[in-house]
Amino acid sequence: MTLTTKLSRLFTLCLSAVMILISPALAMAAGGGAPHLDGQNLGLIWVVPFAGMLLSIAIFPLVFPHFWHDNFGKISGFWAAAFLIPFTALFGFELALYETLHVSLLEYFPFIILLFSLFTVAGGVRVRGQLQGKPGLNTIILLIGTALASFMGTTGAAMLLIRPLIRALEGRKYKTHTVVFFIFLVANIGGSLTPLGDPPLFLGFLKGVDFFWPTTHMFLPMIVLSVILLCLYYLLDSYLYNKEGPLAETETTKVDDDVVFALDGKINLLLLLGVIGAVLMSGIWKPGISFEVYYVHIELQNLVRDGILLVIAYLSMRLTNDQSRIENGFSWFPIMEVGKLFIGIFLTIIPAIAILKAGTDGALGVIVESVSTSNGEPVNYMYFWATGILSSFLDNAPTYLVFFNTTGQDVSVLTGEMSSTLLAISAGAVFMGANTYVGNAPNFMVRSIAEESGVPMPSFFGYMLWSGAILIPCFVLLTFIFFI
Repeated sequence: MTLTTKLSRLFTLCLSAVMILISPALAMAAGGGAPHLDGQNLGLIWVVPFAGMLLSIAIFPLVFPHFWHDNFGKISGFWAAAFLIPFTALFGFELALYETLHVSLLEYFPFIILLFSLFTVAGGVRVRGQLQGKPGLNTIILLIGTALASFMGTTGAAMLLIRPLIRALEGRKYKTHTVVFFIFLVANIGGSLTPLGDPPLFLGFLKGVDFFWPTTHMFLPMIVLSVILLCLYYLLDSYLYNKEGPLAETETTKVDDDVVFALDGKINLLLLLGVIGAVLMSGIWKPGISFEVYYVHIELQNLVRDGILLVIAYLSMRLTNDQSRIENGFSWFPIMEVGKLFIGIFLTIIPAIAILKAGTDGALGVIVESVSTSNGEPVNYMYFWATGILSSFLDNAPTYLVFFNTTGQDVSVLTGEMSSTLLAISAGAVFMGANTYVGNAPNFMVRSIAEESGVPMPSFFGYMLWSGAILIPCFVLLTFIFFI
C-alpha cells in the first residue's frame, strides 16, 4: 500500500467521522433548555481524572516507556472513562451526553482537524541544502519561526520548520536544547501578534477584540522575551558547539552538498495560505445559520472551515510526491499521539473549566478572587500569573476566556482603558503555554517528531526544569516591566 493510499484512507476516515457526528439523525428533539453543568456543585475530587491524565503523560514515558508507546491511547481512554462513568451515574446521562458532545463538536474536532491539516500540509514541504546546525543558522531558524508563528499559527510554523532544523542538527552531539528553545519560541511566544497565532487570541477576536490589537499591545513584551531567549540560546549553543568540535558529516549533507537551498513540495506553501484563509473566514463570515446536535449549536461557518481544512489536507496528500514525504521523515505517529492524548485531556478538563467558570463560588474561587482587590480593581500581575499558570496545564483557550469574562467588562473597555489587564491575560495565556508539554498542542507534536527523529527529549518534569530555569525568570522580569 502506497503512502498516498494510506493518507487517502486516513482522510476518508476523518471526513466520515465528522459527517457522522453532524448527521441530523443524531439530533434529539427534546423540550426545555440544554442541560447545564454548574461548577458550584463540583468539588476538587472531579479534577482527579485530569490530574491522573497529566501524571500519566509525565511518569509513564519515563518509567514504562515501551508500555506507554504501545498503550497511551488506552491510558487516555481509561482516564476519560474515570471521569465520564461516575459523572453519568451522579448527574445523569443527558448532562454527560451534552458535555461530551459539546466539548467534542465545538472544541476537540475543530482543534484536531486544524492540527491535522497543518501537520499534513507543512509535512509536505521539504527544505534541502547545505544546512549545518551551527549556532548562527540555528538561531536564524528560530528567529524565522518566531516571526512566522503569528501569521501562520504556532502549529503551522512549528510543523514547517522542525524537520529542517532537526536535519540541520544531524551532525551535532547536543541537540535537545535547540528543540526546547524551538518549543519556547516558535510553538508559543511567536504566536503573540495576531489572532492567527494562538487559539486564545483567536477567541478574543471572536469576542470583538480588534484583529491588530495584539499586534500593537503584545509587540513589545513579545520582542523583549524573544530577544532575551534568542541571545541566551545563541550563547548556550555556541558554548556547546565549541565543546563538541567539528561537525560530523552525515548522509544528508553528502546528498545535498551541491544545493545551497531548495524547497520540495512548494505547492504546500499555497495550501498553508488556504488554511490561514479558512480560519480567518470562520471568524469574519457570520451567516447566522447553525445546526443543533442535542442542544449543541454548530455554526455553518465553522462547518465550512473544517470542511475546507480537510479538503486542503487531502489536496496536500494528492499533490505532494510520496518520496518527498518519506525523505522528509514524515509519519503519522505525532498527530495520532496528539489526537489520542488530547481527547482524554479535553474530556477530563470539563469539570476543571466548569469550576473556574463558577468564579468565586467554585472550589477554585481563591484563584478568581486573587485577580482583584477588595474594591474590585484588577490586579494585572495576578491576571498574568493566574492565567499563565493555569494555561500551563489546562487548555489555554478556555482559560483565557474564563479570565476575560472574570473582568466583568465590555470588550470596548478591555481594549481601551483596561488594555493593560487584557494584555496581562493575553500574555499569560500565550507565553506560559510554553511551561509544559501540554500547555499548547504544538509542544507535544514537536517533542514527538524530535523523539521519532532520534533527538533525546526531556521527560514531562525534565522539560519543566528547563522552562522553570529559563522562562520563569523571564516572566518575572516581564511582570516588573509591564504589569506592576
